[in-house]
Amino acid sequence: MTLRIRPAEPSDLPALRELMAAAIGELQKDFLTEAQITASHEIMGLDTQLIEDGTYFAVTDGDLVGCGGWSRRATLYGGDHTAGRDAALLDPSRDPAKVRAMYTHPRHARRGIGRMILAECERAARAEGFTTLELMGTLAGRPLYEAAGFTVVEDLEDSRGGVAVPLVRMRKAIPTS
Repeated sequence: MTLRIRPAEPSDLPALRELMAAAIGELQKDFLTEAQITASHEIMGLDTQLIEDGTYFAVTDGDLVGCGGWSRRATLYGGDHTAGRDAALLDPSRDPAKVRAMYTHPRHARRGIGRMILAECERAARAEGFTTLELMGTLAGRPLYEAAGFTVVEDLEDSRGGVAVPLVRMRKAIPTS
């Protein structure tokens, strides 16, 4: 089937959460220990503010196969359940837009879904005046982001889930055309 991208809707929430759990649980296996995968479920996930803001996308081929979005808010990553979120609006003239909550269903990985979402995020953020994108990537996601032009700003670990999970903060200038 043909891949289609559309804004995510509140009715998508159960399917989005199921897809995210599968992606975290399966796609991280080559990069993280079981304890780190369990901790990842605590620090990652869906921020429903993105759906409310209209900046979160669902990719379908009849079924939900991927999701991700961008934000004009300060939170860099984490779901509704993650501590430390900040809903402050960013200034496009000086702040990078945030690419958020990128997930692909494990059965559909490496088929262009992530690139499709990144292109839509870039287009939408550029339309709102942003000149830079920033994201917090997993080790599994890093190759996609590097291939899409993101560069590493910082390697770090997040221990809020009880075990240190390695992450990589990345940025990309948004092309003007």
